[in-house]
Amino acid sequence: MDDYRAIENLIFSYAALVDAGDFDGVGELFAEGEFVGSGGVVSGASGVSGMLRDTVIVYADGTPRTKHVTTNVALDVTGDTATSRAYFTVLQAVPGLPLQTIAAGRYADRFAKRDGRWRFTERRATVDLVGDVSHHLRAKRP
Repeated sequence: MDDYRAIENLIFSYAALVDAGDFDGVGELFAEGEFVGSGGVVSGASGVSGMLRDTVIVYADGTPRTKHVTTNVALDVTGDTATSRAYFTVLQAVPGLPLQTIAAGRYADRFAKRDGRWRFTERRATVDLVGDVSHHLRAKRP
């Protein structure tokens, strides 16, 4: 598999794992990296998985009932490092509410290739548009 396809698969695996409610799996993607979002910076597998557990509502089926759609992926690979930019759109359908778009924004990612595998070193998530996230995110505590 070429480097571009391997990195794309890594980017898309983030969305699949979040949507499956596999927060430990998401955390493993950042075992050697950090996630930067509206809640600040979290690092490492336990930091990222813990942040998701603390903020994302999970339903009886074990998922957040979302689909993270990642598009407009632009990659730049230089040796054993890479960067990417992408858009994301988050859809959600929960009992009693119709399917709706709840957020849209951008990812700015950095990667490193170690031991033949590409890994996230940083993901910066910027939310540009916000809908009704009350069924997706827990209310922040004062």
